[in-house]
Amino acid sequence: MAASKPMEAAMAAAAAAPGSGNGVGGGSGTAGPGSGSGTLPRWHVALAIGAPLLLGAGAMYLWSRRRRRKEAGGRGDASGLKRNSERKTPEGRASPALGSGHPDGSGDTLEMNSLDRAQAAKNKGNKYFKAGKYEQAIQCYTEAISLCPTEKNVDLSTFYQNRAAAFEQLQKWKEVAQDCTKAVELNPKYVKALFRRAKAHEKLDNKKECLEDVTAVCILEGFQNEQSMLLADKVLKLLGKENAKEKYKNREPLMPSPQFIKSYFSSFTDDIISQPMLKGEKSDEDKDKEGEALEVKENSGYLKAKQYMEEENYDKIISECSKEIDAQGKYMAEALLLRATFYLLIGSANAAKPDLDKVISLKDANVKLRANALIKRGTMCMQQQQPMLSTQDFNMAAEIDPQNSDVYHHRGQLKILLDLVEEAVADFDACIRLRPKFALAQAQKCFALYRQAYTANNSSQVQAAMKGFEEVIKKFPRCAEGYALYAQALTDQQQFGKADEMYDKCIDLEPDNATTYVHKGLLQLQWKQDLDKGLELISKAIEIDNKCDFAYETMGTIEVQRGNMEKAIDMFNKAINLAKSEMEMAHLYSLCDAAHAQTEVAKKYGLKPPTL
Repeated sequence: MAASKPMEAAMAAAAAAPGSGNGVGGGSGTAGPGSGSGTLPRWHVALAIGAPLLLGAGAMYLWSRRRRRKEAGGRGDASGLKRNSERKTPEGRASPALGSGHPDGSGDTLEMNSLDRAQAAKNKGNKYFKAGKYEQAIQCYTEAISLCPTEKNVDLSTFYQNRAAAFEQLQKWKEVAQDCTKAVELNPKYVKALFRRAKAHEKLDNKKECLEDVTAVCILEGFQNEQSMLLADKVLKLLGKENAKEKYKNREPLMPSPQFIKSYFSSFTDDIISQPMLKGEKSDEDKDKEGEALEVKENSGYLKAKQYMEEENYDKIISECSKEIDAQGKYMAEALLLRATFYLLIGSANAAKPDLDKVISLKDANVKLRANALIKRGTMCMQQQQPMLSTQDFNMAAEIDPQNSDVYHHRGQLKILLDLVEEAVADFDACIRLRPKFALAQAQKCFALYRQAYTANNSSQVQAAMKGFEEVIKKFPRCAEGYALYAQALTDQQQFGKADEMYDKCIDLEPDNATTYVHKGLLQLQWKQDLDKGLELISKAIEIDNKCDFAYETMGTIEVQRGNMEKAIDMFNKAINLAKSEMEMAHLYSLCDAAHAQTEVAKKYGLKPPTL
C-alpha cells in the first residue's frame, strides 16, 4: 500500500480519479507478482501492457503503481526484452526436405519437381526483395504459390508470408492482411505472419484485430520481444482511450464512499470548507439538539451544505451550494469551492473547472479559498496531463498564500509524479515547518527519500529512509499513512512479515479502509503465494466498500492470472463503472480489452499464457 486513503484520496478527488492501490506487489529482487521470477508467473498481457501513468491516487502510491506495472510481466517500458529484428526480410529454405510428400516416400519425384520449382521462384523473389524490386518479388512469390503442392502447408504459408512482406514494403496493407491470413490458416502459430498481420491491421485502423494478433504473438514469444510488447501496449492504450472517451461522456456521476470523502478532506489542513461549522453558523434545528442558545443565522444554502457534510449526507451538497450561488449569497465563494470539490469527487471535472476559475478570480475572496481552488485546479491539470499548467497553479497558490501548508504538501506530490524528488522533499519540509504536527506530510517525506534512494540503488540511503519511517510511526502512532508507506518500503526490501504487521496496524486504525485489505491481500500472494487468503482479503475490501474500484481491478488481474477471463472481464467492467476520470477509465478498458483478446486467442489458436 504505497499510500493510505487520505493521501490517495487527496489526489484522486482533485484529479477526479479515486482509484487506489499500487498494482501487483513485487519490488527490487522480489519473487512476487511483477518480478517475472519466483513462484508466481509473469503478469501477462492484462497487467504487463496498456498501463498508462495514472493520477487516480496519491503521488507516492502512483510512483509505486507505475513502477509495479513496469516490472509486471511484459514490462510496459519493454526494458529487458529481446530486441528482435524488424521482421522485414522474406524467409524460406533453399530446397525442400526429402520424403516430405507422403510418409512412405511415394510421389516424391513429382512433388519434389513442383516444390523445387516453387522454391526456385521463391528464391528468385527473395533476390528481388533484397534489391528493393518489390513488384518483381511479388510476381515470383505468386508463381511459387501457384506451383507449390497444396498439402505442403509450411512451405505454402512461407510463400504467402513472403509475398505479404513485399506488399508491406509497398504499403498495400489490405493485401498484407489477406496474405498473412492465408499463411496463418496454413500455419496457425506462424509468429512472423501473425505479427505482420497485426501491423497491417494497425495501419488499417482495425485495432481489435490488431490486438488479437499481437496478443497471440506475445504469448508465443513468452512476452520477451520488445517489438511485440510495444505494439500491444500502443494498441491497448488507443483502444482504452477510444472506449473511455465514449463511456466517460455518457457516464452517470457517482458519489464515492463516505470513508473516501472524509479521507480526502483530511489531506487538507488549511481548507476552510472542510472545517467543522462554527457554533454561530449552525441552523436553529441544530441549536436545540446541542441545548445551547445559539444565534440563528440566515437561511443559507452553503450552511445547509456544511450541515449535510457533518451528517455525511453528501448527495445533497451540490444542490444546496447551487442555491447559495444562484442567490449570490454571503457565502457564494465558499459555495463555489465546495460545489467544485464535490464535482471533482463524483468525477465531473468539466463541471468543476468553471467554479474553480471563478473562485480564483475573486480578488476580494478569502485568500485561503483562492489558494485551495488553485491547488485543486492544479491537481486536476496534472490528471489531464498538463504539468506546466499544474505547476503554474501551484506556484500561484504559493505566491498568494505562502503560509498555506496545503500548497507545499500537494505540490510535493506533484513533484514526485514529475520525478523531481529533491524539490518534493523541499516542499514537504516547507509543509512540516508550517505544520509540525501534520503526520501525513512527514510520512510522505520519508517515502520521497526512500523513493529517491531506491531508484538510485543506494543501500545506505535506503536504510536511512527505513529508519525515518520508524521515527515517523513512533512519533505519530495514529497515522495510518506512516504504516502504509512503511509497509510498501518493507515489501520492496522483502521484509514481508514486518510489512504484514504494518498493514495490520493500518487496519486497526482504519478498519473501514478497503484499500488496506487489497494491499494486504496482494502481500499474501507475493509473500506466501497464498491465493485463497489473498482473494479473501480483496473480497473483504469489496464487502467494506463496494465502490472501491481498485479492489475490482486487482481481483480482475488475479483472475486473468488464474485463466478465468470471463470473471476477470466482469471485475474490470465493475471497476470501469466506478472510475472517476477518463484517464483511469482508459487504463481499465486496456486491461479489459487485453482479457478479451486473450479469450479470443484461446478460442482461435488454443493459446493460453501460464496461469496461477
